[in-house]
Amino acid sequence: MPELPEVETTVQGLRPVLEGQRLSNVETRRGDLRHAFPVDLRQRMTGAVVTGLGRRAKYGLIDTDRGDTMIFHLGMSGRWRVDPGELLAHDHLLIDTDAGRRLALNDARRFGFVDLVRTDALDLYPAFAAMGPEPLGPGLTADHLLTALTGRKASIKLMLLDQRIVAGLGNIYVCEALFLARISPKRAAGRISLPRLERLVEAIREVLLAAIEAGGSSLRDYVRPDGELGYFSKQFAVYGREGEPCACGGTVQRYSEGGRSTFWCPKCQR
Repeated sequence: MPELPEVETTVQGLRPVLEGQRLSNVETRRGDLRHAFPVDLRQRMTGAVVTGLGRRAKYGLIDTDRGDTMIFHLGMSGRWRVDPGELLAHDHLLIDTDAGRRLALNDARRFGFVDLVRTDALDLYPAFAAMGPEPLGPGLTADHLLTALTGRKASIKLMLLDQRIVAGLGNIYVCEALFLARISPKRAAGRISLPRLERLVEAIREVLLAAIEAGGSSLRDYVRPDGELGYFSKQFAVYGREGEPCACGGTVQRYSEGGRSTFWCPKCQR
């Protein structure tokens, strides 16, 4: 599933194609995504000018001059194709601009979705209302984590995946950040000191920024809007490396928790 860096990379790829452009046509080609398209999507988006693109957690945001924001979620396999030579069976949404550019939202597994809300009510959108701070924003601090995790007996790995604690963190980058911070994913979240939480916040930002710089991880179906693959997966320190040597001399191990595989090094992560 595309995680925060993949969504950020997608938004960056869409920005030069859409920002400042008038949408000449918005067409829904098939409606079998996770949720049905808004019935008035075409009416409200056609003719609008895109005023900005952004991201909230793992959701992409497209703002228009009509005061609407189109929200898209890529699900497990969603991707935007820029200026496709031909349409594919799983191109669910087409967007054309006055500049002659075309975007196709393709999602073979159909777990993604598109929604449309008023921009001034974006914070009230159900998926956003209870979210914690953005991991790359000023709201994520060691003090925030200390307050949010106090008394929590669940593992730090599970707590970091809780969107109410931090918005947008996914399995891959939590594994990598905990490794970089040298914190065991099994440690009770409420038993981590402030200095170690400070190190964790720095590690989260470092891992995410490196992944964005590399263009994401291109796991399974994900590719960037320009069709190129992301290469952060080549930099994984622990994720997907079960049985391989760690730089510290230990061996990367894997266990399952909360339905997800966790990769870590028991020797250097305490």
